[in-house]
Amino acid sequence: MSTAVPGRPAGLPGERDTGAAVAAIEPSRPALPRGLGRSAGRIAALTVCQAALMVGLGLLITGPARTLWPLTAEDRVNESFVRLRTGTLTTLSSIASEAGNTLTVIAVTLVSCLCLLLVPRLPRWRQAAFLALAVSLQSLVFLVITVAVDRHRPHVHRLDGSLPTSSYTSGHTGAATALYGGLAVLALSRLRGPWRAVVGCLLCALPLLVAVARLYRGMHHPTDVVGGLVNGSLSLLIVGRALLMDGRVTARPAAPAPAHATGRPERTPGHTAVILNPTVTGRTDRDALRRVLEHHGHHAPVFIETTADDPGGGQAAGAARDGAALVVVCGGDGTVRAAADALAGSDVPLALVPCGTGNLLARNLGLPLAPADALDAALRGTPHRVDLGHIEGDGLRPTHFAAMSGAGLDAAMVQRANANDRTKSLLGWPAYAIAVLQVLRTPRTALSVRLDGAPALRRTARMVLVGNIGTVQGGLTLLPSAEPDDGRLDLLILDPRGIGGWLAALRTLLRPGTTASPPPSAPTAGERQDDAGHEGGAPVEFFTFRRAEITFDAPQPRELDGDPVTAGRRLTAEVRPGALTMLLPTREK
Repeated sequence: MSTAVPGRPAGLPGERDTGAAVAAIEPSRPALPRGLGRSAGRIAALTVCQAALMVGLGLLITGPARTLWPLTAEDRVNESFVRLRTGTLTTLSSIASEAGNTLTVIAVTLVSCLCLLLVPRLPRWRQAAFLALAVSLQSLVFLVITVAVDRHRPHVHRLDGSLPTSSYTSGHTGAATALYGGLAVLALSRLRGPWRAVVGCLLCALPLLVAVARLYRGMHHPTDVVGGLVNGSLSLLIVGRALLMDGRVTARPAAPAPAHATGRPERTPGHTAVILNPTVTGRTDRDALRRVLEHHGHHAPVFIETTADDPGGGQAAGAARDGAALVVVCGGDGTVRAAADALAGSDVPLALVPCGTGNLLARNLGLPLAPADALDAALRGTPHRVDLGHIEGDGLRPTHFAAMSGAGLDAAMVQRANANDRTKSLLGWPAYAIAVLQVLRTPRTALSVRLDGAPALRRTARMVLVGNIGTVQGGLTLLPSAEPDDGRLDLLILDPRGIGGWLAALRTLLRPGTTASPPPSAPTAGERQDDAGHEGGAPVEFFTFRRAEITFDAPQPRELDGDPVTAGRRLTAEVRPGALTMLLPTREK
């Protein structure tokens, strides 16, 4: 069978053997990033504002507001902690308090920064600077506060020696917030897999434990530890915004690679092509993938980077034309979709390595989310034929999708989350949860749905979702009957009205055993109509189909596998059974 894909460009922009190119570049002395001076000035100015705010709050607490509630109740809170003291709790509070001690904070910060700079092959100077600056600036502001605000410690028995500083703010709590909160930010942005959220939550909990320990030990008033939490959080926000999310701070361009390293790599029939998105696949990941491939007998793999103009389709088509025996795709759902579209109908197997934010297809196929583990699991598995969805519409060229396509609320959420790539990179998939809260008021629209040639249904909806798989981030199943190899696609029509409608929709989506309905031949008798005369009215409806024609009364935002596409009024989706060959782990029966 020919593996050429019509319509694909012959030339593959940005195509090269990344491993060979990197190895050929001599190490050079690192240069300071561009835009650093401006960001340093911004950090300094905002830190002055932070110090002024914290001092102002301290003077308010010790001055005009000291006779007002809740400040008048603080002594009773401290006395309540004294009454709770036991030997075990005192020991635990000592351990928790030690986590915010000056020497502990300095040691953990130093070790963490050294690991960020020395352990990875490519030093993460930005992350190390973020952590060190956040901790240092919090400490500097703390010293300014203690000089400007004089507040006595609580009049209870204190378990620690009184330091020659004001009770406001809690230095232990502030330092712990800056340090462990900063580590949580780095963990959530770098780690993948099920431990990512666990590590992030544990790190975020440490400053709260330190705050409670300082109250328990009688060292601070409640507003002092709250002030410490605010002070540390502001330092994280200021430095993180400048160093991790400000696009004006960029690394200097790397030295150009030698001429022999930038040309088209030599390929032989039967080779392994690794298509990777360079924005989410670092050098460490590439080296790990190379080792896994070598271990499974795939020697001298060809690494090909995607580009902004070609997110993976041209590279996959070129690999198939060149006789690749295996195409490994490293990236998010958008990269996988582009490669799957190019390989649809061919016999070239695809091995999926999830490196993006959502990784919906990998989650639903049971692949590990750590890149090297996912590749190892795929190579130990066997070829499986999975379905693809074929979709087209006004302003949308015919293409395939592997996971989901949507219009309305779903697409608006994707657009909002993708509007700030740095936020999505920093938070991972929780960025989508934040985005959906911002677009919940997306207006409903009227639409017509024709399934498998049956009479058209009239509906109103806030969201229409067509899926080859059913589960999204957080384990929420939106399409309970969806299977990637059942020869059908699934449809969700979401139309909640008011708080009661949203609660009913959530109950339906969270209820196990919910199933989809086959395409109706005609509207069901007694099916109620909304105020505009449209049939339906249920907050959630599910259908299965082979071909769906959806027409909206007004243009809607649309998305394909997590990538926004042009808005429009029409979508035609059709299943392509077994269109893609994938290497997948064998599922236990």
